[in-house]
Amino acid sequence: MGVHFASYTEARAKLKELLDAAERGRSATVRRDDRTAAVVDGERLRYFLARICPSNAQVVAEDGGWSVFIPGLPVAADGRTFDEAIDEMIDALREYAEDWQDHLLDAVNHRDNWGLVQMICLSSDDQLREWLIGAAQ
Repeated sequence: MGVHFASYTEARAKLKELLDAAERGRSATVRRDDRTAAVVDGERLRYFLARICPSNAQVVAEDGGWSVFIPGLPVAADGRTFDEAIDEMIDALREYAEDWQDHLLDAVNHRDNWGLVQMICLSSDDQLREWLIGAAQ
């Protein structure tokens, strides 16, 4: 059974119990006014989001180098080598996530990228590389 706190004051008093539940994968929620917030282990969330949000990255060899883009996302990168292009794409994804949190989260054509941004923020560079090239999660 999960843990559910009716107020953030109660959750703050039992923070260890809340975090322990989240770490174990149990349902862990906090009620605040008319909203419920879920506390989730970051690695579990990252793994889940990476699985349901495949990158669908397109990597193309062109003009003696490589280009990487993700259809439907305004992010692209180029490099002389495949690895350099992927490294540049990781940087571009991190910049997009920062821009999203700064001002794009309310833009109609970007607000639905919440899950993608969370996955980017929770991932290491190696995890993003695996996500981009289709390696095991």
